[in-house]
Amino acid sequence: MDAGHALPRAGIRRRARRPGAQSSPALRTCGVAPGPAGCRTMASPATGVVVIVGSGLIGRSWAMLFASGGFRVRLCDVEQQQVTDALENIRKEMAVLELRGSLRGRLSAKEQGSLLSGCVDVRGAVEGAVHIQECVPEDLELKRKVFAQLDQIINDQVVLSSSSSCLLPSQLFAGLVHVAQCIVAHPVNPPYFVPLVELVPHPDTAPETVDRTHALMQKIGQSPVRVLKEIDGFALNRLQYAIISEAWRLVEGSCFQFHSPSGGHILILIPKHGREILRKVGQKKEGVVSPSDLDLIMSDGLGMRYAFIGPLETMHLNAEGMVSYCDRYGEGVKRVLKTFGPVPEFSGATVEKVNQAMCLKVPADPEHLAARRQWRDECLQRLAQLKRQMQPQ
Repeated sequence: MDAGHALPRAGIRRRARRPGAQSSPALRTCGVAPGPAGCRTMASPATGVVVIVGSGLIGRSWAMLFASGGFRVRLCDVEQQQVTDALENIRKEMAVLELRGSLRGRLSAKEQGSLLSGCVDVRGAVEGAVHIQECVPEDLELKRKVFAQLDQIINDQVVLSSSSSCLLPSQLFAGLVHVAQCIVAHPVNPPYFVPLVELVPHPDTAPETVDRTHALMQKIGQSPVRVLKEIDGFALNRLQYAIISEAWRLVEGSCFQFHSPSGGHILILIPKHGREILRKVGQKKEGVVSPSDLDLIMSDGLGMRYAFIGPLETMHLNAEGMVSYCDRYGEGVKRVLKTFGPVPEFSGATVEKVNQAMCLKVPADPEHLAARRQWRDECLQRLAQLKRQMQPQ
């Protein structure tokens, strides 16, 4: 490798324009245009070059997605063997998906595989690229080193994108010359079957960069959403963590119910050391639901409709429109929200309790976990097919 432009060796292990700049000629000629998320109206082969930096799980998934859209994909990593193994893995997976009828795009597995190449020379990899997707492990210093290196060798046209799930753009891209071309494009695991991509700009990211990335993600069949400004956790994880937090409290049950002077009930969450005293005046609750039932509430309850419509549309449909819902249920929602407790510690006895319940369902050894993940991915694959068939008119 070129010593001056070698990717940081610690980085890409399998673990896992300035304002006013004109649109890239390469991007214009590659035919990037919005299209319905999840559709199979993909482009012909060799419509442009996309570089994937990092050949782990997320990097391989991105490579498959861009190849399905007809892009030539260069997969870059620090060791040739890692690249070779990744390309072999991708081509095998494409063949399996084709046999199952689940391969995305109009091209065959062989055609998509022919669009893939690998390299360890980052300077050579970025030449002629319209988009660079960074997929190294979730380590701020490592990612900053990679972006600093890329910043020195890219032109004023290519979009420089990170797959980070939680690192803020202002941290990732601070001090870069090409910061206007930088954006976070956070996929959801597994990206090939879950199409959502969060687009999170740096405060100095050019609007054109966001627009181009949005159009590119639509072209490869993903469902991009614009996070209008950076916020810790972005949007998806903030929603996910809110669910996790209340799920934990319902299982933990560390709350006490008291009668208020007005005759109502008050729920208070209390740390362990205060429980002995409170037993004399209140009634301790050992937990609202079991861990297995909690997961069932999501998988066979909320998750069923959230697979097709979100919480806001659910509100809209559960009454005679949103205004009607808020009039009918607003006070009840506020009352319940006031009983929510503090952020759980995610430690101690509750971890043991939840872990035991989860291990009864899926033993926490590599073999069982891998089998369960494969089953999950097959379920998501079939759900993705159904969602494409059920697109609203």
